Amino acid sequence: MNDKVGFSINGYIVFTISLISAVFVLRQSAMGDINLLTILVALPTLLSITGFFIVQPNQAKVMTFFGSYVGTVKIDGLRWTIPLFSKKNISLRIRNFESNQMKVNDNHGNPIEIATVVVWSVEDTAEAVFEVDDYINFVNIQSESALRNLATSYPYDQHDGNNVALRSHPQEVSLALKGEIQQRLQKAGVKVHEARISHLAYAPEIANAMLQRQQASAIIAARSQIVDGAVGMVEMALKQLSDKDIVELDEERKATMVSNLLVVLCSDKSTQPVVNTGSLY
Repeated sequence: MNDKVGFSINGYIVFTISLISAVFVLRQSAMGDINLLTILVALPTLLSITGFFIVQPNQAKVMTFFGSYVGTVKIDGLRWTIPLFSKKNISLRIRNFESNQMKVNDNHGNPIEIATVVVWSVEDTAEAVFEVDDYINFVNIQSESALRNLATSYPYDQHDGNNVALRSHPQEVSLALKGEIQQRLQKAGVKVHEARISHLAYAPEIANAMLQRQQASAIIAARSQIVDGAVGMVEMALKQLSDKDIVELDEERKATMVSNLLVVLCSDKSTQPVVNTGSLY
């Protein structure tokens, strides 16, 4: 069922006509001249009162006629429609939904805690009212279901390669989450404007172990960078000694020099130098 424009006219025009008709009926009653014309004017005037309704900005009125959907009025202000139409108010304003923190397993089977914030609004009033029983509750349940499914599709952290992970790729994960929620809420006439992860952490039972793993990975990455820099410095030192003919070293002395330089450059503590006062050989 798709949204369609319901019948309504400017309420101020109908109010003016009804006021003139009421004045006419009261005048005829005061004069004691109640005839068929007076009755024909009085009855529609009384019935028209129930046709008035007010539409607030960014709200709509969904109208039905004996159970049949006849349209939606989104024009704000005082409106008037056929008095027999039933009217239900529905908000078109943008809303926020923040899910509870859920414990799920990521793509690698690690238990994690995750939550999301979804920004949404009603786009099709007919589908929101008639396709689902309670569209607000539908948004809440389907958003949490989509988040749970997303969490099982990606790992928490990027351990190797360029795979998308929950922690390292927030933009990609947000787009995937928004698309999955939108697909689930399409049938309810809801448009998802934004969906982002608001909370992400390892579950308490494995948090300490995973923290040690992250620290170990950081230490390994730092050591790797230090070794790369040290090798480059040793290579530069040997090349400059050779190019400037400062000293000529055989292979054994080169190996000793390389070993000493790497120890000095890669050590995480300050080294104590040993001064050689004798001959090099």
